[in-house]
Amino acid sequence: MDISHRSVLRNEVLELLAPKSDGELLIDCTLGEGGHAELFLSTYPSLNIVGLDADSKIQSVAKHRLAPYGKRIRYFNVWFNTFFREYPLGDERPDSILFDLGISVYHYEKSGRGFSFSKDEVLDMRLEPGLEISAADIVNNYPEEELADLIYEFGEERYSRRIAKAIVRDRKLEVVSSTKQLADIIWHSVPSDYRYGRIHPGTRTFQALRIAVNGELVRLKTAISNALTVLKPGGRMGVISFHSLEDRIVKQYFKEKSKSCTCPPEWPICKCGGKPFVNLITKKAVRPSEQEVKENPPSRSAKFRVIEKIMD
Repeated sequence: MDISHRSVLRNEVLELLAPKSDGELLIDCTLGEGGHAELFLSTYPSLNIVGLDADSKIQSVAKHRLAPYGKRIRYFNVWFNTFFREYPLGDERPDSILFDLGISVYHYEKSGRGFSFSKDEVLDMRLEPGLEISAADIVNNYPEEELADLIYEFGEERYSRRIAKAIVRDRKLEVVSSTKQLADIIWHSVPSDYRYGRIHPGTRTFQALRIAVNGELVRLKTAISNALTVLKPGGRMGVISFHSLEDRIVKQYFKEKSKSCTCPPEWPICKCGGKPFVNLITKKAVRPSEQEVKENPPSRSAKFRVIEKIMD
């Protein structure tokens, strides 16, 4: 079987989310090709997993890979925020939850949906084909100012206004429908010294479009909150993020839930009982080792944060 993606922080995830007893349930919120799930299933023979993914095609790869584990893993083809909002497992609550927020190498190399500027593909970027708006829709229809704001906010791109201006200028001549078209526009719109920096000048714009198309940050905010609600007391939740916007959301939420008082600051006295909802298992984000980065370069930006739930 041809697997594209190599899961990051394998040892750290396995250790920090290790089951404490037999028969526990782990929810893998971003199953992908099944890398982390296979690691857990092979290491802990009594562990059961529920695997979520919005992309049915990549989930089919995971199903083939994890077939030897039979009924120990169940699959849901769904966005993780929808899953935790509707929570179809009823009274069955997880002992651990894992979010691996990175886009799989599979999507860059095999999906054909335009996630990478290194290939000339249709400018789509939808993780789930049923989504209403594609990257091409945004690029060709958003007003210049709105497009610039999106690239700046979600891509943290300092040349967002120059890039947006160039896109709007070029789309008047020809519809921007491919990744190569967009990458070329970006390349020629930025200063020459920026073209040869540490990363390709299109990296941040492509990231911004992908985040916007799939609603990634909005989904994350609601998902981790609802996931914590269904997690068993004593259970752990871990999140691997790959860029500062995601990590900021996770860090702030975990910090807020670990406070001894969570009452609004305008309240004159504490009404919540002064007890935190979670313990911070990782005081600082866990980062990949130098050896892992050397062997698996996409892991270099990974940050892993873990909390343990104290009470409902």
